[in-house]
Amino acid sequence: MKAAVYYGHHDVRIEERPDPVRGEGEALVRVLRSGICGTDATEWRSGPHLFPVDGTPHPLTGHVGPMILGHEFIGEVVEVGPESAFVGGDRVAAGAGVWCGECPRCLEGRTNLCWSYTTFGLNVDGGMAEYVSAPEKMLARIPAGMSLDAAGLAQPLAVGFHAARRSGAKPGDRVVLISAGAIGTFVLAALLSFGDIEVTVVDFAGPKLDRALRLGATRIIPAGDDIVSEVLAAVHPRGADVVIEASGAPGQLANAIKMVRAGGTILQLGLPAHSPEVDLPAIVLREVTLRTTNAHVFSEDLGPALQLLASSGLADELLDSVHPLGDIADQLERLATGRLEGKVLFDPTMD
Repeated sequence: MKAAVYYGHHDVRIEERPDPVRGEGEALVRVLRSGICGTDATEWRSGPHLFPVDGTPHPLTGHVGPMILGHEFIGEVVEVGPESAFVGGDRVAAGAGVWCGECPRCLEGRTNLCWSYTTFGLNVDGGMAEYVSAPEKMLARIPAGMSLDAAGLAQPLAVGFHAARRSGAKPGDRVVLISAGAIGTFVLAALLSFGDIEVTVVDFAGPKLDRALRLGATRIIPAGDDIVSEVLAAVHPRGADVVIEASGAPGQLANAIKMVRAGGTILQLGLPAHSPEVDLPAIVLREVTLRTTNAHVFSEDLGPALQLLASSGLADELLDSVHPLGDIADQLERLATGRLEGKVLFDPTMD
């Protein structure tokens, strides 16, 4: 089969690989769409950081050497075991990772923090290929009539749903969302699906910020030198109930601390390139809660993501384009250099 294989810094190759063999409890899936995210772009630009390609086996999967990319994928079931919940021809969307279901974090329902959590396309060969064999427990049926392009955005939207839940935002709250990029937009869509939440989106003026307003943001504020004062004047002089920092850009956590009210919550989603200094007195003396978020919980987030994509025009707003696997290097470069404002998908069946 044809696959996009990561070797290292600026080195992703389209190769012929053996078709995967279906394991116990797994379904063999013909991949119809696969996506890339900021993690893939970081590995392309400056890695390897996460991929076990340096000769050291991954401690959980044992994988070593070049790796097939792809932790955002959907497809069609082509082979299952005798007691499977799926049948050939079922269209399915995959969560990114696999959990054990038995460790303390899994028993708490926090499967994304499983002691043995492994992620397709990061710790073991992924779905940027013509076929992938995946555990059935990480697969969900795609709603009837839903387009493949829309379904291809389900996994990253599930990350947005998890972040929105982690923020604790509820109807009636005033929320400030820093970043109108792809992940910020997914968080915005999830927040708005929760009910009457006032959401103010902050980013540089341009198409991304305009998109946030079209999708239902209460207001947008272009970033500038006096952004904290502008936000407080627009939202509430004492600050927002929740501030979600989704950019990872320098200085934005400091801004979030200044934008949140006493007793409020900051959710850090963006990953900064360098560890930021944190004004602890401003957090401690005002009893501000600082939370973080990572990945998604399959049982809670992927289903709502599929339903929202199936019932709205969100995919039309966020999908940039669909490409053959051969275009992956160009698209990783677009994403790594900030020239991509939406999501790109790859169709392994496309020439």
